[in-house]
Amino acid sequence: MNERIYKLAEQAWDATAVSPDFGHPVSFVEKFAELILQGCIAQVRKDENGPAYEAAARIWEHFGDEQ
Repeated sequence: MNERIYKLAEQAWDATAVSPDFGHPVSFVEKFAELILQGCIAQVRKDENGPAYEAAARIWEHFGDEQ
């Protein structure tokens, strides 16, 4: 995994470790998925007029393996 994924995991852990909502804490998995989705959407929105494959390539570059 690349560094962005680790940072999102840390953000999700911090958010879920201290923010119970009336006895129903947000799960780590839910928060982690939300952060990843927000990152993906932000990448796609950078070029609303470009073909989908360009957006997909940008998302892969943003979240993909750095090897």
